[in-house]
Amino acid sequence: MKRSFHPGLPFILVCVLLDILGIGLIIPVLPQLVGKLAGNSASQAWWLGAMLVSYGLMQFCFAPTLGALSDRYGRRPLMLLGIFGLSIMFLVPALSMSLPVILASRFVGGMFSANVAVAQAYIADITAKEKRAAAFGMLGACFGIGFILGPLIGGILGEHDLRYPFFLAAALSGLNFLYGLFVLPESLSLSLRTPFSLRRCNPLSTLVNLSRLKKIGLLIAVIAVSSFAQSMLHSTWTLYTDYRYGWTPFDIGISLVCIGAVSVVMQGFLMRVFIRRIGEKKVVLCGLLTGALAYLGFGLVTQGSWLYVIIFLNFMSVAVPPTLNGMVSENISANDQGISLGAISSLNSLIGVIAPLIGTPLLVHTVHQDPQSMLSGLVYFICAGLLLMAFFIALVQFRSLGSSQKV
Repeated sequence: MKRSFHPGLPFILVCVLLDILGIGLIIPVLPQLVGKLAGNSASQAWWLGAMLVSYGLMQFCFAPTLGALSDRYGRRPLMLLGIFGLSIMFLVPALSMSLPVILASRFVGGMFSANVAVAQAYIADITAKEKRAAAFGMLGACFGIGFILGPLIGGILGEHDLRYPFFLAAALSGLNFLYGLFVLPESLSLSLRTPFSLRRCNPLSTLVNLSRLKKIGLLIAVIAVSSFAQSMLHSTWTLYTDYRYGWTPFDIGISLVCIGAVSVVMQGFLMRVFIRRIGEKKVVLCGLLTGALAYLGFGLVTQGSWLYVIIFLNFMSVAVPPTLNGMVSENISANDQGISLGAISSLNSLIGVIAPLIGTPLLVHTVHQDPQSMLSGLVYFICAGLLLMAFFIALVQFRSLGSSQKV
């Protein structure tokens, strides 16, 4: 029987926190560094787009493979491999003046960046099934902390030199590697390891197999639809608040800090209370429904100050992703955690590539016509519709399980 608290849990949370902190550090300065090396705005847009897309595509292609390798060789070596890949992605832009070389480092970083999926599999190894959603919530809280502190520190350092945040991110990766090498214990026992096969590493076939499982089949669609809405928000928020409300970079930064703070408090502390009191299924349904209302509000309000009110009232929606991941993990065999959670991670990566390609042009087209018109919020109305669709899909899934299971 698994203990309610395992000494490996704080280790894996620190590893992920350092990873996300490093990624957050370079967010404010990567576009500027690319622009400085590219020389003109058109070239900057092309190179930056290539870097973002290449990273997401590599994650999509290789996350299931690295997850499957973790099922075979253990979580610890694959975590270290992921940290190594990120260190290359951080260090090369700090030293290189060549955009093709920096682009190549993004391919390497995306190829090896299975840390989130492997960390989830690690947590599944050491946590009882009924406690996994709350443990995944703690992982989400680490994301929130990293994305609050990372861009803040990166922006400050970038004021002095655009390469300083990359050096610091590389140093954090080096520290993280040493931490994992000497402190992080292995979580997957030899008896639970699965032989590696390339046939198991196709992300699409793995997702199809997951969708056929009775207890979680439609939840894969819920994850995909809700993730698409979230990626649309992330990719358009800066432009939307700038065009419609005239927000400065400082205003936008404060709003992102608020979003991160809500995520940290909810996922790190309150989520386990809600799961204990109302159950995982109701947490998902309430989160999807309130999220749909929040997106509707984002598109309707004409005063930017109201966005902060919506952000704080929308606390339930941030519990949806870790709760869904926990529910999926509960219904996967112990020796398939890596490849299955890797496939879900690859799905989110692919969506993270596609959603901006749709959301950003649509936002620019609608908001430029009249920033104060209702049409300017069209992207968020679409997001609200997507979350409402996810709500009904989840409702069908939960009801299909029968009245014997509490909804």
